[in-house]
Amino acid sequence: MRTLEETAAGVRDGSLDPVELVEVALARAADAAELNAVVHLDVEGARKAAAAHDRGGALAGVPVLVKEIVEVEGLPYRCGSASMDEVGRKDAEVVRRLRAAGAIIIGLSHTHEYAYGCTGTSNRVGPCRNPHDSSRMTGGSSSGSAAAVAAGVVLLAIGTDTAGSVRIPAALCGVVGFKPSYNTIPADRVFPLSQSLDHVGVLTRTAADAAYALTALGGLRAFDLLEPRLGVATNPEYLRLTAEARPAWSAALETFDALDVQLPEWSHSFTTAANLQGPEAVANHLGRSHDRYQPDVQQRLREASAVQPADYTRAQEDAIAITRQLDAVLQQVDAVLTPTVLTTAPLITEAATPDGGLEVRKQLLNNTRLANLTRHAAVSIPLPTDGLPVGLQIIAASNEKAAAVACRLSDRFGYQPDSTS
Repeated sequence: MRTLEETAAGVRDGSLDPVELVEVALARAADAAELNAVVHLDVEGARKAAAAHDRGGALAGVPVLVKEIVEVEGLPYRCGSASMDEVGRKDAEVVRRLRAAGAIIIGLSHTHEYAYGCTGTSNRVGPCRNPHDSSRMTGGSSSGSAAAVAAGVVLLAIGTDTAGSVRIPAALCGVVGFKPSYNTIPADRVFPLSQSLDHVGVLTRTAADAAYALTALGGLRAFDLLEPRLGVATNPEYLRLTAEARPAWSAALETFDALDVQLPEWSHSFTTAANLQGPEAVANHLGRSHDRYQPDVQQRLREASAVQPADYTRAQEDAIAITRQLDAVLQQVDAVLTPTVLTTAPLITEAATPDGGLEVRKQLLNNTRLANLTRHAAVSIPLPTDGLPVGLQIIAASNEKAAAVACRLSDRFGYQPDSTS
């Protein structure tokens, strides 16, 4: 399969036809319909855009899917919820940048309802299914974006990340999820979960494709980091992997030298992020009837409403201190590595327990929240494995360092995405 750069270059030089690229993507989306990764295909609009394409731009003719909480003019704007049925009035900034770079929006990808969940199982159209095993979850909330890339529907999909929502599904689906630093891509006209923590990111097959996409979207400068100084988090909370996930992580550690480093205290960081997210989420859903929300999202909002104003104020203050602590760690090394999630993709049925899949959610969210709290760049790249996908998380002080380490480690692992389509 061609890279993003090769695809766009082929359109620009005339060796690839954007009309054919769109038709292939539409056909692959239809073939993968059982995954529920794509919730709306804009067949007519995509064909029209392809036929009129001027063959220009860094993403010339590249078919792209956009997470359904991101507003796209003229397309359904439902955020995965039966409670919402609107039409996009104006393109979000990330969509505007995609179009300016020559990309063609072919449709909308599945989200956990209102992006308020990490499993990808709660949506008006049902759960999103993992291309590696359709009985398993994709992770969320950028569930469809990860699944569509993994299934070969598109080379690039847009996601959002508030507590890991780009990186978690990337890890479970075996693709790359890049959450750039805060406001690298503005989140305007993206339905907010928590404005203090929301990031817009990209999902691709490879680290090189992710770096290329972010460069095209104005979020990455030229980078070169030949011998990065790597640190591996030693906090025990970050390393409690399941038996299925541990071998890939252990094998990866043997391929490079790294310093042992301590990340900010896990419990404090996790609680601080939760106490920032909760009140902001509640405020963003004020005035909306929750009766038709998914049960787990209703439960999240009830839990969030219990966070007291004093806890929110304290969390704002503590976030500054925790960010400084991580900044100090990142002065010692170019990037800190952790497992992205502690497990391989759980069964979809594991999210249907009376407590809303609490144990699964803990395993998925455990390692990703810190980088949202501190607003640093963070990437999940796939590790070589004989079983279900396992991800490695890279946290860095800048998008450029994160991209350089992601590309270098991917080359070192010799990882080649398989085709699940």
